[in-house]
Amino acid sequence: MTSAEQDRREAELVERVERSFDGCADPRLRELMTALVRHLHGFVREVRLTEAEWAAAIEFLTAAGHITDDKRQEFILLSDVLGLSMQTIAVNNEAYGDATEATVFGPFFVSGSPAIPLGGDISGGAPGEPCWVEGMVTDSSGKPLAGARIEVWEADEDGFYDVQYTDDRVAGRAHLFTDAEGRYAFWGTTPTPYPIPHDGPVGAMLEAVGRSPMRAAHLHFMVSAEGRRTLVTHIFVRGDEQLDSDTVFGVKDSLVRDFDRQDAGTPAPDGRVIEGTWSRVRFDIVLAPASA
Repeated sequence: MTSAEQDRREAELVERVERSFDGCADPRLRELMTALVRHLHGFVREVRLTEAEWAAAIEFLTAAGHITDDKRQEFILLSDVLGLSMQTIAVNNEAYGDATEATVFGPFFVSGSPAIPLGGDISGGAPGEPCWVEGMVTDSSGKPLAGARIEVWEADEDGFYDVQYTDDRVAGRAHLFTDAEGRYAFWGTTPTPYPIPHDGPVGAMLEAVGRSPMRAAHLHFMVSAEGRRTLVTHIFVRGDEQLDSDTVFGVKDSLVRDFDRQDAGTPAPDGRVIEGTWSRVRFDIVLAPASA
């Protein structure tokens, strides 16, 4: 319990720091900075942060900066495991009818992915069980959206994205467009659970607090169409043991799908000959209007 004089001194400092932004010409920036100051100071005062703990936090953030490069974004990982990414997504993707729910973007999207035709293969030679993915993209009234762009990316069966390798491979990612009826289809690999990169400061934090770095098995989508709100989402594998403990809080019940395993020799939808087992999944996507 702090004294009245101590409370006065701490509150007076918060007010002074807030007032330092009074001259900011951008109202939104001023709002962001003053709110940030209030919440940061509120945290320090609530937990009575020690100087040693403050120094440890600075060291942690410095380490996150040092390990971040053009292929690894430790600060996105940090945002993800604290649930901040999902909260930001929730705020910016308000519920609209039966529009498909959004989830985390993740740190492994790369622009400039290769284009594939309908029914093409995104795997690029990545190891994994073949998986046929199909569905339709519509607006919230059920009207098919022709020409919608679908970006897809995923980890291989070893739990790694192409950018985590050092040989500049491009695998497990591509983009395609829906046909005149809003339909799409492609080959990928059956998603498997994997750990987020945990050899850096975020991994050390998770270990310190007794949390797992594992992500539930998933396949990434980013879907865009004229006049529609761009959707960033995943689909998850029903029955995956990681669904209830996804380390980035990305799982939503509406995004869990049945990946139906097919026996070896089962004819594929496009006539492809597959020697071993394969899976198939359907994911219909509903885009909210851009104004939603």
